[in-house]
Amino acid sequence: MTQFSKKSKFMSKDLAKNKKAFHDYTILETFEAGICLKGSEVKALRAGRANLKDSFVRITRGELFLLNAHISYLETTNSHFKPDERAPRKLLMHRRQIDKLLGQVSTEGLTLVALSMYLSNKNIVKVSVALAKGKNLHDKRETLKKRQADLEARAAMKRYA
Repeated sequence: MTQFSKKSKFMSKDLAKNKKAFHDYTILETFEAGICLKGSEVKALRAGRANLKDSFVRITRGELFLLNAHISYLETTNSHFKPDERAPRKLLMHRRQIDKLLGQVSTEGLTLVALSMYLSNKNIVKVSVALAKGKNLHDKRETLKKRQADLEARAAMKRYA
């Protein structure tokens, strides 16, 4: 019987990240959602064959769908079953959460973006969905300047510490 520490119990393994989302959007709130996958897509995700770069989430008929996410198939899968790599994938959330998101997206003009795909502590693939507001060009430049200044400050503190 193996012993798990509290820290490792709640750690999750990132399968794919959307770094571009943090550059293009201001993240207001994040949510966790399950995802419906087909066939060997879980194996492909574990092999690191996913890309969330241009993906987004849309609410259609009261259901959440992850659109434009790319999960490529493995060469070891059955040649007769090759799922569409950019197919819309259904996200699983509670009805109240979906209604809350729909209200905020429709009234405040916010966007739903997929931030990352990861394995939960029960080895279930989850998607981190964020409620975000788009940045303007000057906001993006400000963020880059701030990040550069923080980096230089940390380097200076490291040198003199």
